[in-house]
Amino acid sequence: MGVFKVNYFISRNVELNAMLVCKSVYFLITILVFRTSCVNGSNQLHIGGIFPIAGKGGWQGGQACMPAAYLALEDVNKRKDLLPGFELTLHNNDSECEPGLGASVMYDLLYHKPQKLMLLAGCSTVCTTVAEAAKMWNLVVLCYGASSPALSDRSRFPTLFRTHPSATVHNPTRIKLMQKFGWSKIAILQQAEEVFISTVEDLENRCKEAGIEIVTRQSFLSDPTDAVRNLRRQDARIIVGLFYVVAARRVLCEMYKQQLYGRSYVSFFIGWYEDNWFEQNLQSENISCTRDEMRRAAEGHLTTEAIMWNQNNEKTVSGMSSEDFRIRLNKVLSKTYDIENQRYPEGYQEAPLAYDAVWSVAFAFNKTMERLKAKKKSLKDFTYTDKEIADEIYAAMNSTQFLGVSGWVAFSSQGDRIALTQIEQMVNGTYYKLGYYDTLADNLTWFNKEQWIGGKVPQDRTIVRRVLRTVSLPLFICMSIVSTLGIIVGTALIVFNLWNRHRRVIQQSHPVCNTIMLFGVITCLVSVILLGIDGQFVDPLTYPKICQARAWILSMGFTLAFGAMFSKVWRVHRFTTKAKTDPKKKVEPWKLYTMVSGLLVVDIVILLTWQLQDPLERRLESFPLEDPLSSNDDIKIRPELEHCESVNNSVWLGVVYGFKGLILVFGLFLAYETRSIKVKQINDSRYVGMSIYNIAVLCLITAPVAMVIASQQDASYAFVALAVIFCCFLSMLLIFVPKVIEVLRHPHDKAESRLNNDTGISAEDEERYKKLVLENEELQKLIAQKEEKIRILKQRLAERDQQKGDTQSSSQLQLSQQITMINNGTMGSSNQGKDKDGLQIIIQPEPTTSDFDSAFGNGYSFSISACTRESEVEFSESYL
Repeated sequence: MGVFKVNYFISRNVELNAMLVCKSVYFLITILVFRTSCVNGSNQLHIGGIFPIAGKGGWQGGQACMPAAYLALEDVNKRKDLLPGFELTLHNNDSECEPGLGASVMYDLLYHKPQKLMLLAGCSTVCTTVAEAAKMWNLVVLCYGASSPALSDRSRFPTLFRTHPSATVHNPTRIKLMQKFGWSKIAILQQAEEVFISTVEDLENRCKEAGIEIVTRQSFLSDPTDAVRNLRRQDARIIVGLFYVVAARRVLCEMYKQQLYGRSYVSFFIGWYEDNWFEQNLQSENISCTRDEMRRAAEGHLTTEAIMWNQNNEKTVSGMSSEDFRIRLNKVLSKTYDIENQRYPEGYQEAPLAYDAVWSVAFAFNKTMERLKAKKKSLKDFTYTDKEIADEIYAAMNSTQFLGVSGWVAFSSQGDRIALTQIEQMVNGTYYKLGYYDTLADNLTWFNKEQWIGGKVPQDRTIVRRVLRTVSLPLFICMSIVSTLGIIVGTALIVFNLWNRHRRVIQQSHPVCNTIMLFGVITCLVSVILLGIDGQFVDPLTYPKICQARAWILSMGFTLAFGAMFSKVWRVHRFTTKAKTDPKKKVEPWKLYTMVSGLLVVDIVILLTWQLQDPLERRLESFPLEDPLSSNDDIKIRPELEHCESVNNSVWLGVVYGFKGLILVFGLFLAYETRSIKVKQINDSRYVGMSIYNIAVLCLITAPVAMVIASQQDASYAFVALAVIFCCFLSMLLIFVPKVIEVLRHPHDKAESRLNNDTGISAEDEERYKKLVLENEELQKLIAQKEEKIRILKQRLAERDQQKGDTQSSSQLQLSQQITMINNGTMGSSNQGKDKDGLQIIIQPEPTTSDFDSAFGNGYSFSISACTRESEVEFSESYL
């Protein structure tokens, strides 16, 4: 490929089978051999040629390389100054790129006369076999078409030279391109052949030195399906492919099926394939992809190859330029192939290497003849056991240098060809030259003509962009506004509570306890704001501090708010169960404060131990990869969510939830037990109980649900924030709104003192009550005596009725008058009556009512009454 590379392929419409092609090639060879062998046999220098031509796999480059070799043979024999007195003769055979057949061909050449001075070979697998065995016959082997890095091993192949550069010459170029485009992560796909195995080993070493990661190395024998699928699973983006062209077509088709092409992928292929290799022989090789699909899969791939055609249009040692050689070669090949329609045989790119290989043999023999002449020897004296002449041939070949049609020909100490590397890219089905790389000088010449699908260099991996999931900003703002409003209301209620602390409606609800509760409510509302502060507001180093602040503020706020209400219902329960016999029993405020302080101390101990032993840290929860919103972005989104967690987070949460849950359940129990009890010393106990109901239920629901939906940041935050806000607002509403209404309706202490039915019984009323109780007891005794007298009188009357039937009416009249006189004599005033022979006393203070009754219930009233049939003392009290 390059400026002088010609697009070629064998059309599917050519109706020539493999046998016809082979026969045509051999017919051409026969003619050429006849033209070069019409000389005296004693003056001929014989070399053997092994060309892969008619095989079905591997590299069948002999189709173009053998005609090129015979062209070189013809040109060499025309030079009078080269090999004077001798003619160079080539004996050839087909190896089909099969090492076993290649060994057989070699033995056939060696054991049939005439004596061979050197062997030419092509195809890496065949060259490996031939070169390893040729040392036993002291034969130098020159390979025109073998790139296996294993052939550079001088201990294994001591007599090998090659005009084809080693495959390892591509590896420095590949590394240079990877560094140029910033690719540090690649995958390798290779065919299981020695040439590719050794190339990959060299590439792995170079990648390691350059700091390039090989994510996977896949190999296959004939079917690349599984290997390509594994590339897909490993998320391979930059793929280095090493395989023969037949396997390359199967690989490309499978890459199309697995969608390993396009703007996200770059493939490195070997550059010595034909220009339209991806469109050839699709039906004959049972490729299941169409030409259009193959073209789409091949778009944008890169190739690296050693320069095989002289890039400068200058005369070479043969007197031809590379373009002149191309014309001659096309003329010869056109007898067998449709060259006019650019249908070229395999090996066309390596043809200059075969041409220059024959010239290298000629120059080496010419130099050897000069050296042997001084020793009075000749090349005709060479035998397979003659180590001296073999060493002379080896030394001459090692020092050979000339300008050939493939470029400057020279050999390294390992026998490798020293050459520049060319980089090309396929764009719209055509290869375009991107630059050259000189390995020895480490110089990259770049033309800046690369074109990438999508307009930018593909990435070497799936770029995973870590996106932090944060609380929705509108949601956070709404919750913050509501919480701020609650903080303002709580602050206003604290001021109200302190300002009106002398009022009985405030005083008998324990204003200090109310203030503590309000401070707790405000603290909980502050925690709502802290719960919404995440990575969008603070950096990762500050986030752990936010975590600690959340735990402390929410826990302390809950303890202050709920603890104050809990202490009230606790005291109500204690008061009603142990103080019924003592009407003067009062609730001591310090006991309420002590209980809140005790709960607070337990909270501080737990939180302090947690923070010192196992502090909360920032932990990230990762979610599965997601596609970006924009389809043009070649990235994947990795959502992450921040959590406040410690090493033993579940243990500490269990301790905190256990403590809080115990208080909630116990508070719920106490609220239920005291639901119908009204105590004047704590006038808002019923509303406190209602608040406890709501807080306990909400907390017992919120805690487990919040743990379940913790991975959904908006739902979790909204659920917890609303629960906290609802509890706080409901508590303030139930406990303080009635007080505010009462204070607003009765702004003066005097009216409140007179009307407030929750202020309790005054000392004067209590004294009066005790006196009336004693009087009532005395009157009950008198009533009992009078009832006994009435019973006796009725008994006497009955006896008299029996004795005196005639006088019954007058006696009854007289008895009725006596009873009437008794009653008239004992009746007192409507408020109080007392007589020695009295039968009924009714004492009833005038009841009082006020507006406060309507807000907090009825006041107290008592009545003491006695009648002729029963006595009763009734006392009823009602309190908030």
